[in-house]
Amino acid sequence: MNFAPGAWKYAIVPLLAAPFAVIYSVAAGLLALAVGVGTLAFFRDPDRTPPPTGVVSPADGTVSVLREDGDRVRLGVFMNVWHVHVVRAPFDATVVDVEHVSGANRPAFSKESEKNERVHLRLETESLAPQSSGTALEADADADGAFGDPNADSSDGQSADRSDDPTDDGASEPAEVTFIAGAFARRIFPYVDPGDELERGDRIGHIAFGSRVDLRFPPSVDRDDVAVEPGESTTAGETVVLETPTDFQPFDEFELDSGSVESTDDEAEDPASSPS
Repeated sequence: MNFAPGAWKYAIVPLLAAPFAVIYSVAAGLLALAVGVGTLAFFRDPDRTPPPTGVVSPADGTVSVLREDGDRVRLGVFMNVWHVHVVRAPFDATVVDVEHVSGANRPAFSKESEKNERVHLRLETESLAPQSSGTALEADADADGAFGDPNADSSDGQSADRSDDPTDDGASEPAEVTFIAGAFARRIFPYVDPGDELERGDRIGHIAFGSRVDLRFPPSVDRDDVAVEPGESTTAGETVVLETPTDFQPFDEFELDSGSVESTDDEAEDPASSPS
């Protein structure tokens, strides 16, 4: 079993005290042992396997917040005492900034918890907006036009407009993961620094003894795009909270046989093959 950094620092004292406490009281010895084992359970760090696609939950817990926050959508996951408290990257990204903000220590499930001590991880990632059916149909139409008329005029500028759309696949967008301390959890440990490259599911930090993790999606993501609802349980690095756009590859469906093309051209040029 893997443990997050700092686990033994908290657990070693009650574990070492347990056998000596038994001399005075069996109950005291068992209590010390329970505290030590419970502390290690708080810091457990099991391996996780992300699904093939999709934005994954940054934390184990229950969805407690899902709302529009300015031009963004905020997803908050509340971690209870029995949840794993290691936080994971929800998507591939680059760390732009790590900011620690001092604050209060109110219960993490309350509305005032957003003023608690917290750490903001500001990230840059590719567009996460799901590809709509209309976009897919437009892509199909463009592909059909390209095959049907190789000399088709693209001077209408539609392709250029789409390439300039900041929500298109490949565009870089800001996102943010926030670690929020609670009434009891007052130590936040980020594992990353500005400039680090993250892969989906990577460990990015932990909050000693729990609390809450918020994910602010890029501006291209709408509230209706999110795949979870308040009250649902999530598993860090595994539960998909947003379906990401699939790569559109219209040319994969067309495999031209160059030999057949050459044969067709030869028949067209051969007078003998023309009807008299």
